[in-house]
Amino acid sequence: MTSAVTDPARPRRTDRTGGSGTRRRLDRRADSHPAHADRGAWFLVLPALVPILLLSVGPLLYGIALAFTDSQSGRTSPTQWVGVLNFRDLLHDRLFWESFRIGLLWAVGVTVPQFLLALGLALLLNLNLRLRGLARALAIIPWAMPEVVVAVMWRLVYHPDAGVLNETLSGLGLGGDTDWLSGLATALPAVILVGVWAGMPQTTVALLAGLQNTPHELHEAAALDGAGAWRRFLTVTWPAIRPVALSVTALNFIWNFNSFALVYVLTGGGPGGRTRLPMLFAYEEAFRYGQFGYAAAMGCVMVAVISVLLAVYLAGRLKGGDEQ
Repeated sequence: MTSAVTDPARPRRTDRTGGSGTRRRLDRRADSHPAHADRGAWFLVLPALVPILLLSVGPLLYGIALAFTDSQSGRTSPTQWVGVLNFRDLLHDRLFWESFRIGLLWAVGVTVPQFLLALGLALLLNLNLRLRGLARALAIIPWAMPEVVVAVMWRLVYHPDAGVLNETLSGLGLGGDTDWLSGLATALPAVILVGVWAGMPQTTVALLAGLQNTPHELHEAAALDGAGAWRRFLTVTWPAIRPVALSVTALNFIWNFNSFALVYVLTGGGPGGRTRLPMLFAYEEAFRYGQFGYAAAMGCVMVAVISVLLAVYLAGRLKGGDEQ
């Protein structure tokens, strides 16, 4: 009778379908798979990455390098490396820091009312009203219009002689002879109003998306507990849309601070520099006075300030996410 005990000295044979040799081959394939997957992912990202590198990162690096030179238009001598001389001159440029102050006033003056009005409009459009779809479509029309078209349209509204605003005020007996875009006291508020009107739809759409993701069961439970509309907003609605609100507000502040086309077409930075934003100041230095190196230094300062603000915002978001 043949013994069923396996000889320990005899080498063990493995099954071809499930033995250790097959497992080793599978492990080697699994180990090599991430490298192939990474290369495939890079090939997929490459069509979107190349335009960013060519049109964004490349010009940014060139502008940083240009800020350390005395590059000017129309000069015949070679461009010289001047180190931090442009930045040193910029520290003592009162006009630039005045434009920086105006830019902060503009960014805050547009971003805050923009958010408050957009929040109210989003709450209204979230209700089950008649013709709600039409109202939502009309609300995003300013967002679909180019900034130049918006600026030209509002120039006609603000026209001192035949503008809709002055005609309306005249009909109401409230004057109607104000030159809104040329007055020293009215130019910046008038431009801020246009910025709020033009950017509000984008904020409204973002907040409306956050509101629609809020579970209705939470509102019903709060109503059953006797919470009023304001209490439900503070305890249910706001916590749900808070991440969206913070994100869109931070992005709006950055976009508004870097605004150019809207103010350029409306006022060109006037009157008397009252609406000269930092981007407009840098544009004038570069293309009106030909000081490319000095204008590039201004751009570097603005990029640095925005980067610091963005870093503070992201650090706050990450900290808030860790606490949650």
